[in-house]
Amino acid sequence: MDADIQMMLEQRLGRLHARQRLGIERELEGKVFGHGPKSFHFENWYSARALIRFTLKASGLYARGRRNAGDVILRNNEIGFADLPPAFDGFTILQLSDLHVEMCPEAIERAAALAVRASYDIAVLTGDFRAATWGPYEPTLAALARLRPHLKAPAYGVLGNHDSIRMVPGMEAIGIRMLLNESETLRRGDQAIHLAGIDDANFYGVDNIQKAGEEIPHGGFAVLLSHTPEVYRQAAHAGFHLMLSGHTHGGQICLPGGIPIVLDARLPRRYGAGAWVHEGMAGYTSRGTGSSIVPARFNCPPEVTLHRLHRRPAAA
Repeated sequence: MDADIQMMLEQRLGRLHARQRLGIERELEGKVFGHGPKSFHFENWYSARALIRFTLKASGLYARGRRNAGDVILRNNEIGFADLPPAFDGFTILQLSDLHVEMCPEAIERAAALAVRASYDIAVLTGDFRAATWGPYEPTLAALARLRPHLKAPAYGVLGNHDSIRMVPGMEAIGIRMLLNESETLRRGDQAIHLAGIDDANFYGVDNIQKAGEEIPHGGFAVLLSHTPEVYRQAAHAGFHLMLSGHTHGGQICLPGGIPIVLDARLPRRYGAGAWVHEGMAGYTSRGTGSSIVPARFNCPPEVTLHRLHRRPAAA
């Protein structure tokens, strides 16, 4: 089966990208220590889950944190652009991120219910579909297959640092178009916007913004999906108008006021959750729909996000 998947990926992505991603996965999956600037992979530390759960239970907070993890909210993010094509005024994107589907089933059920009731044009899923970072992924695909009918077509996704590229054929079989350093053109009449997505830039380091954007015409309105917001500089200077990300969980366990105790990303903290702007590019970092390591949250509710794009007058 792996040989069949490798052949499909080589035909789809090119031999070098497919073999690079598969080879790095085999080398690094499940390891606590990685490579380069992301040298410590906390999720793979065997004792982390038990230690955090023990601490929360000992303090009497675990049950509350578990309830919080399942209480997904719907956030609205209104964004104005002077150069948004008129036909796309009001275009709405539903974002789910960091599902970690096996970790907290209540959160996935709540997200599905919110998605059914919402009105939007496309759905995007910005990575980290499974709870573990290695091992069998079939349970993840089964859970995603149950979620997918609740999302209005079309749906697009990118891989995160928890995800194997071997999941891609199964995800596309259930109707999630994966963007692996690729782009799609979305049309309304004779007008278009462009949706690009990059492979994981956080742990595996196989992102390629240049390749993702090479089919986008100069000056075209472009949205980038990236699991991590850490590539904000590259995206802004590559000419993207909007970048949608996740990965940080907004901290997941935060002090009052949503102040994260730990923010697992190399970027300014103001870019770690919610809306932000860098060099004229709008950005949004989801606080995540699911939870990582333990199904518990404090002062950082999980979210499903509706991004509404509006056309605003150009500055005089």
